[in-house]
Amino acid sequence: MGTIGVSGAKNVALKAMVAACLTDQEVIVKNVPLISDFMVMVEIIRELGGVVKIIDHTAHIHMKEFKKEKISLEEAAKIRTSAMFLSPLLARMDKAIIPNPGGCRIGARPIDRTIKGLEKMGYLVSYNSDDGFFYLKKESNFKNKEVVYKFEKSTHTGTETLIMISTLINGARITLENCAAEPEIDELINLLNQMGAKILRTKERTIVIQGVEKLTGTEFTIGPDRNEIVTLAIAAIITKGDVLVKGAQSVDLSPFIQRLELAGGGVEQGEEGVRFFYKGKLTCVDVQTSNYPGFMTDWQGPWAILMTQAKGVAQIHETVYENRFGYVGELKKMGANIDLFNPDIKDPEKIYNFNLSDNNPSYFHAIKIQGPTKLHNGVVEVSDLRAGATLVLAALSAVGESVIFGAEHLDRGYEKLEERLRTLGASIKRVRE
Repeated sequence: MGTIGVSGAKNVALKAMVAACLTDQEVIVKNVPLISDFMVMVEIIRELGGVVKIIDHTAHIHMKEFKKEKISLEEAAKIRTSAMFLSPLLARMDKAIIPNPGGCRIGARPIDRTIKGLEKMGYLVSYNSDDGFFYLKKESNFKNKEVVYKFEKSTHTGTETLIMISTLINGARITLENCAAEPEIDELINLLNQMGAKILRTKERTIVIQGVEKLTGTEFTIGPDRNEIVTLAIAAIITKGDVLVKGAQSVDLSPFIQRLELAGGGVEQGEEGVRFFYKGKLTCVDVQTSNYPGFMTDWQGPWAILMTQAKGVAQIHETVYENRFGYVGELKKMGANIDLFNPDIKDPEKIYNFNLSDNNPSYFHAIKIQGPTKLHNGVVEVSDLRAGATLVLAALSAVGESVIFGAEHLDRGYEKLEERLRTLGASIKRVRE
């Protein structure tokens, strides 16, 4: 049996970097994953005038004062989370200029729900289509100290952005309704409260923030990355292996584990971690992605690989993003028996979390997988971070040697993935072109 640790959660680490800029004091964040997305956030902070020192997996962030209020297009195009810097910029400088956010090519991922919230809270927002930048500033005569804003649909990034800006609207009481409920958001809330914020999740999807005058420095440790745990779990089972993932017991994996056990995967939870192992033939199990506490959209690609090795027919219905099956064509090259289709949905506005206006007749929202299939080697290309993990899993399961181009996408969310998989017995190496 192999044993492996888990990196700190990417979806907490990136937001913690933004939160650290809400104060002029030093914030120390421990257990950060040294991934490329994290390093982009470091560079943005330095570009804005902050100091960041990284010692092992601990980041020391000190934004004593902002030198500029504009996020450069070059850095912002690399990562969607860059848009969140509007919160500390508006809170401390009363203005911000940010480009349309970048990141993975997995759908439109609009920030309209965030913009509407900012306007409700007293900020003026305009968009210049010529240069592609949003211009934001505080409305000078805005006096409303009691704001209630309800997100039209759940948004992880939007929830966190509005929480952060709300913390420093001194004296105001901001109530955010229909918020995202992911555990990573609660980690961010814990960090902000340690810094002196007054934030309370009063219901599963309602968060109340009492604005304060100032936040202070603190030390904070990030918990394990749920997406990485799922990737490692499926890697173990599709290779008929046995892996103990240390620390995995401390995060909520129940939507994944329930389905994994239904499919016949081995799971054993202990004090040290969670053991994932192959215990016999697998059975196909359908999944529908949804916001927390449902099956994560980030898990559907790895789940597709597991289902190629299971008996029967499995359906995966993606409801969070409108275009997230870019990996299917590459899997077919390796022999996967997968068909794209669109389910007959009576009330799409209720089922789908993406804006229906961003949908396209060429997009498919579900796949049907026939298994088990013996995957064979192939030459494939990664289109985005989660597709990268999916193709690595496919190559681990396939007969023969596969070549995966675009490995840099993996580095956005996984620290030294190939090296860590080798410690578990995988035959995998990176070749620099």
